[in-house]
Amino acid sequence: MDLLDTLVDKGLRREPPTRAEALAVLGTSDDDLLDVMAAAGKVRRRWFGNRIKLNYLVNLKSGLCPEDCSYCSQRLGSKAEILTYTWLKPGEAAAAAAAGVAGGAKRVCLVASGRGPTGRDVERVADTIAAIKEHNADVEICACLGLLSDGQAERLREAGAYAYSHNLNTAEAVYADICTTHEFADRVDTVRQTRAAGLSACSGLIAGMGESDADLVDVVFALRELDVDSVPVNFLIPFEGTPMAGEWALTPQRCLRILAMVRFVCPDVEVRLAGGREIHLRTLQPLALHAVNSIFLGDYLTSEGQAAKADLDMIADAGFEVEAAGTDTLPEHRRDAHTAGSGPADLVAVRRRGAGTGLPPNA
Repeated sequence: MDLLDTLVDKGLRREPPTRAEALAVLGTSDDDLLDVMAAAGKVRRRWFGNRIKLNYLVNLKSGLCPEDCSYCSQRLGSKAEILTYTWLKPGEAAAAAAAGVAGGAKRVCLVASGRGPTGRDVERVADTIAAIKEHNADVEICACLGLLSDGQAERLREAGAYAYSHNLNTAEAVYADICTTHEFADRVDTVRQTRAAGLSACSGLIAGMGESDADLVDVVFALRELDVDSVPVNFLIPFEGTPMAGEWALTPQRCLRILAMVRFVCPDVEVRLAGGREIHLRTLQPLALHAVNSIFLGDYLTSEGQAAKADLDMIADAGFEVEAAGTDTLPEHRRDAHTAGSGPADLVAVRRRGAGTGLPPNA
């Protein structure tokens, strides 16, 4: 296909496609899917070789969020039967993080529900970072605590955080359809604060919330314009007890086209296969590795993921290798820039193990 030849050529030169070209990727047929993934794979291998980076989530505080994001099991008014608990102690969080590192994770993502952290919350996270670093000094720490206030990003960096994660989730034009307690601009502002403080900016999207192809393209181009270093691509987990329970609009083929489109728009960025991959991609998960260069290992915030051993086997069987601890994830030009400046609902397994419980994690 002429389209795919053009996209590969642009991706190898770090040149973005046009919006029309990105839309055309989402509009390709299932018959062309393997060609689309092969083209995305050429771009992915140019900038990231055969490596897959492993990331591990630690949910520091679960549930009871005052925001009304309609996709979220932790939202205001959620009736989802998830784990709810207040802040983990630093030692508890460090033990949870150690399980992920033992499984090969290079990055530990510390997440807390809520609109945004107080000053005291930031100090709690700083203490947690210190506890993790005491035994795993080289692990990357990414914090995800909601909307930031002045000076908080700087404090997290001073405490040893490498990155800050705050997703845009969907396009600005339809953001009010999924949340009314804050605005798209608030999320953009937090991503900008992250970059200004010298933290690596991590921001992504959730697909499958009723958005159009144009909305998906718009949010990915917004992420590119913010020059984020990593883009997590989530697929909606339609929890019972949330407004989006029963929203099963994705097919494995559509998920793959979305991942390919993200790779073409963000050729040299860490693209992470994130929540919902197991229930939407199902047996086609290995194909996704030809577009992404990063995945989450084990469980998610409030849902259970594929067993970590199954992830490691999948990576090896597909011909990829786990990125080693001493390896730089991002291409040199991005490192330099950073230094300068649809299935049945019963497939959703609510997390009952790991952080906040007495059961061992799925790592």
